Order: sequence, then C-alpha cells, then structure tokens
Amino acid sequence: MLKHLKRTVLYKNINMLKSQMIKSGMENGISSPETIKYSQELDNLIYKYQCLVKTTY
Repeated sequence: MLKHLKRTVLYKNINMLKSQMIKSGMENGISSPETIKYSQELDNLIYKYQCLVKTTY
C-alpha cells in the first residue's frame, strides 16, 4: 500500500514538474538555466518512479 501511495505522489509530482518545465521552455527558451533545471529534476523523478514500479511488480 505504501508503494502505491509513493507511486501516486511521484506521478503527480512528475506531471506538475512537466508543466512547469514546458511553461519555462515557452517563456525562457529550452536552453535557459531554469528550463534545464526543471528537465534535470524531471529526469530524476522519472527515474525514481521507474525504479519504484520495477520493484513493485
């Protein structure tokens, strides 16, 4: 049950960060430091999500 909750929270955070990255990319450009920061954070969350899903099944 705890892994399911973690997965749900990570999924929501991934979608929120994805929206922020897209907005930053549109406003500041895709190579701006802010957009790159969001992209790196998003990569990290996606990796954590994939690891969690992999260990769940």
